[in-house]
Amino acid sequence: MAKLSTDALLDAFKEMTLLELSEFVKVFEETFDVTAAAPVAVAVAAPAGGGGEAAAEQDEFDVILESAGDNKIPVIKEVRALTNLGLKEAKDLVEAAPTAVLEKVNKDAAEAAKATL
Repeated sequence: MAKLSTDALLDAFKEMTLLELSEFVKVFEETFDVTAAAPVAVAVAAPAGGGGEAAAEQDEFDVILESAGDNKIPVIKEVRALTNLGLKEAKDLVEAAPTAVLEKVNKDAAEAAKATL
């Protein structure tokens, strides 16, 4: 396999969706047995929907960053790790709180993101 340059990799990442990048980060962390985590306050919000039965069977969740708190730097770092966004994009996302960090992820991914944030 040919070695890709940093610019080529960044171009490929720019074309990926937030969900695809999140999945890539998970696979990368599992493959290389690494993790980037910092504690932050977040809430897992379920998309608006029907009654109690629909909520019990729900399999997609949005991870909402409610507030970055007093120290934004660790939050920005964690948002970058979860979403694979650039520094400026992650900073803008954190400063726009409350906002969705991850959208339509499974319950395990949402709970993991909540725990790391």
